[in-house]
Amino acid sequence: MSTHASSDTPPVDPAHITHAARDTLTVRRVFGESYERDGTLVIPVATVWGGTGSGWGSGAGELSGKGAADWRRRVGAAAAPAPEAEPASTTPDASGSSDPGSGNAGGEAGGEGSGGGGGFGVRVVAKGVYVVDDQGVRWQPALDLNRVILGGQALGAVVAFSAALAWGLSRLRRR
Repeated sequence: MSTHASSDTPPVDPAHITHAARDTLTVRRVFGESYERDGTLVIPVATVWGGTGSGWGSGAGELSGKGAADWRRRVGAAAAPAPEAEPASTTPDASGSSDPGSGNAGGEAGGEGSGGGGGFGVRVVAKGVYVVDDQGVRWQPALDLNRVILGGQALGAVVAFSAALAWGLSRLRRR
């Protein structure tokens, strides 16, 4: 099976995608490059998620109508050698041409096929740092501002809903 769609497209190597994903999804991504500052060792830590996938395809075609049987006999069996071809007729066809191989066979051809594809995705989220100094090892979590904002919005929505519900119930009791 060929691994490229056309002669000007570089070949796709699924193993290359898998190797790139393997090199990306390593412990080096979870524990970053440590560094030292003013006698303190800092080791960054992150959470890493990732995945990889690849695929391929194939295709099929169909020819029907006038000329289909002749085409299948000569071309349809790619693995089998073509049978002896009869000499081309020089009688004009419906289009008025007597050139061999010209004219309209009157059939319909349809088919599709190809394939390929692959890739990988990675998500890395900073979690914090381990700090190693004279006092020992301690964990300093990273502040995820997006999570703080989302939490504030959720809390605000709950408070607004509760206030609206309390106001609505108090109006019903007054009646």
